[in-house]
Amino acid sequence: MGEYVCPDCFVYLSFDVKPICLVCNRHTYTGFTHEKCRARYVIDGAFSSIVFGRVAKKLVYRLKYKPFLHNLKDFMTDLFYEGLIQNEDFMRIRQEKALLVPIPLYKAKFNQRGYNQAAYLAQGIGDKFSLPTVDILERVRATSPQSRLHRDERRENIKGAFKIACSDGKNVQGKTLFLVDDVLTSGATLAEAASILKRAGAEKVYGLTLAHGE
Repeated sequence: MGEYVCPDCFVYLSFDVKPICLVCNRHTYTGFTHEKCRARYVIDGAFSSIVFGRVAKKLVYRLKYKPFLHNLKDFMTDLFYEGLIQNEDFMRIRQEKALLVPIPLYKAKFNQRGYNQAAYLAQGIGDKFSLPTVDILERVRATSPQSRLHRDERRENIKGAFKIACSDGKNVQGKTLFLVDDVLTSGATLAEAASILKRAGAEKVYGLTLAHGE
């Protein structure tokens, strides 16, 4: 548990995540996109490790905002990893040739924060699963914080926010990619990023997030 969560608070960290289909936002038993919701440029599923409850919110906040406790990343990575290895569906699709793709920050936000928490999580998970992390997405415009918007507004807010950063797209074509972020709410960010990657030739795209909230 380390120095960040005491034993009394640790019991409030729950791995009992209820997955949703990121297309229709309805419950799915496996974490995969519903059969009827699947399409060529649609995300294939998403897996989260912990419920975005009271303690988890405080941890994520400390990771993302002042005083920028970026050394918290090792503890968060351990939580992330523990939740993923408990997920049979994720472990079944994990492939040796898969790549981890962190959701990027807009340049101004990155300069303000000094790091991308999604990149830290991706690198930590990559080390544990022996999967490479590649920065093949670029955020091309600033967006409003998704947490402040209603579900329908989130999709419009994030539309057109990403592009492929690599010039030739060879890191995308025919690959299985895992998009990595800190929190999944409506899934609009993951769905938009997945669409960009699939249009560039990715074979499969899944989301991986530390926490899953409403």
